[in-house]
Amino acid sequence: VVFDKTGTLTEGKPRVVKALAVGDETTMISAMASLESSSQHPLATAVLDYAESIKAAVHAVTDFRDLAGRGIQANLNGRIWYVGTERWLLELGVPKQAMEELLHDEAGQARIPAYAATRAWVAEQHNGQTELRGVAAFGDQIKPSAAKAVQGLIRQNIHCVLLTGDTKASASLVAADLGIQQVFAEQLPQDKAAVMTTLQHEHACVAMVGDGINDAPALASAHVSFAMSTGTDVAMHTADITLMRSEPLLVAQTIDISRRTYQKIKQNLFWAFVYNAVGIPLAALGFLNPVYAGAAMALSSVSVVTNALMLRNWKPAAAADE
Repeated sequence: VVFDKTGTLTEGKPRVVKALAVGDETTMISAMASLESSSQHPLATAVLDYAESIKAAVHAVTDFRDLAGRGIQANLNGRIWYVGTERWLLELGVPKQAMEELLHDEAGQARIPAYAATRAWVAEQHNGQTELRGVAAFGDQIKPSAAKAVQGLIRQNIHCVLLTGDTKASASLVAADLGIQQVFAEQLPQDKAAVMTTLQHEHACVAMVGDGINDAPALASAHVSFAMSTGTDVAMHTADITLMRSEPLLVAQTIDISRRTYQKIKQNLFWAFVYNAVGIPLAALGFLNPVYAGAAMALSSVSVVTNALMLRNWKPAAAADE
């Protein structure tokens, strides 16, 4: 089972833990909030809330662009501002050393309960060079049931994988807390689909659990896909199964009840074949009275239905533990 991180294993309600700026922080947050006001990304709300808390103004932008898996850009007061991932900023020409130096103080706080992801901002100058303007660290609380969900799958001998577009540091910390051993981080939407293909070559059946637009390619390529009901419409339309609550524990429970249901189907088919394998030859040879044949047929139906009704005794693993 492959899990997305944000909104799937975490609450999906990020907040700005800390903002670091090259220059004036209010100016940087104001520019960032101005861009995010046109975005539908979960981080946008966190940025706007933080901007309001420090009374940073939000201005109108033009030429807004949303690049999936990378970030956003827009024209603000005659400059092109970028809000995006470290990977994207490297592509734009921002020195990696500058970003590392800016985030140096934040690295020591990586173990706080709100696990950090970053978005960096640069402005395009008249000479065509890009310049780092600042970075904000976002925190998102892990869902209380996420660890139980992963452990429930492991008890069913199911291998768990974390697949996310977030940084390696953030993904590794979440994976370590939940007991997930395999992590694919800093993945673009198309990269996620490629990872799914690789995993399908290694495993007989691969399921994907996600909730965002960026997860849609991976959901579409999975053997079985789960979407959270609190996620995007694209994710829900793409997935095979929509979980009615944003609860990762439902994944393990769904797989468990599906396996038990499949076992009941095989058991019922077995007994149906046994009844017919014994009854039809006896009836054909004249050794079975029609009255007894009718009774045997009724008994066959009763046994099949009774066996199926035993599923009513099934309880989710979490409820059973309690």
